[in-house]
Amino acid sequence: MSLAPRAVLVHRRTEYEELLARHGTHGQAAFFLSSRGRSIDEVARRHERTRQALRDVAAAVPLTWRSTRVERADLDRFLFAPEDVVVVVGQDGLVANAAKYLSGQPVVGIDTDPGRNPGVLVRHRCADTAALLRAATAAGGTVEALTMVEAVADDTQRLVALNEIYLGPPGHQTARYRLAPDGDGSPGEAQASSGVLVGTGTGATGWLRSLWLERGSAVPLPAPCDPRLLWFVREAWPSPATGTSQVSGELGRGQGLRLTVESDRIVVFGDGMEADALELTWGQSVRLGISATALRLVV
Repeated sequence: MSLAPRAVLVHRRTEYEELLARHGTHGQAAFFLSSRGRSIDEVARRHERTRQALRDVAAAVPLTWRSTRVERADLDRFLFAPEDVVVVVGQDGLVANAAKYLSGQPVVGIDTDPGRNPGVLVRHRCADTAALLRAATAAGGTVEALTMVEAVADDTQRLVALNEIYLGPPGHQTARYRLAPDGDGSPGEAQASSGVLVGTGTGATGWLRSLWLERGSAVPLPAPCDPRLLWFVREAWPSPATGTSQVSGELGRGQGLRLTVESDRIVVFGDGMEADALELTWGQSVRLGISATALRLVV
């Protein structure tokens, strides 16, 4: 007998909850904000809107389904199952945070604060939840397959991301490595820089776009479902031992970018989740390319 679907509600702590965790009480948090010219009232109202949204979404889960909740900080320890329907309740960035831990489960994005969030990935309102859950499990339900980027190290460590993957030094030092197209057999160009960014069409509204604009790139930015990635080297440094001839490019399906580490430590993380990073050291290599897994966003 097949298992009933499970609704997994993904959320994160609100600003109000973070203030309470730091200051202990509402009064202490209010005093802290007032000393900086802010009022706690709006923070508390946004907190209540988020809590109410979670209650409304939970109430919309069919009675025959199973359900659970997971907080953003616990995503790397949560085991998603094939029959899950992931309901992200919060901001756009929370969808990206969850995406790297999924393997094809449908995702529903619920905006808890319409007008404050861009609503690129959290496109729906709480009142739409029941219909969206039915659509997520119905044959022929409408989903968008958003392209994701992956990094696969030579020791089989793997990391995927919805917006972008960053490879660079763990602090403010310089990263040293060799960069080359994957599979061309060349040793690659030795480079010293503040890191490399490889991004998708979903990430083209954020960090990737800022680099694209800074370079004045003639290559068009990809759309979220395009099987295409753009990559940029950040602040490459020319010297007698390091070059700057390969500082940007495009990757299609089946193409890859290979980076071989030539410094003590390079970290690889996706979508700002620095706490869940790969760590590479001297001589290790990593391949960047389009992931076989896409984010299935219910529309």
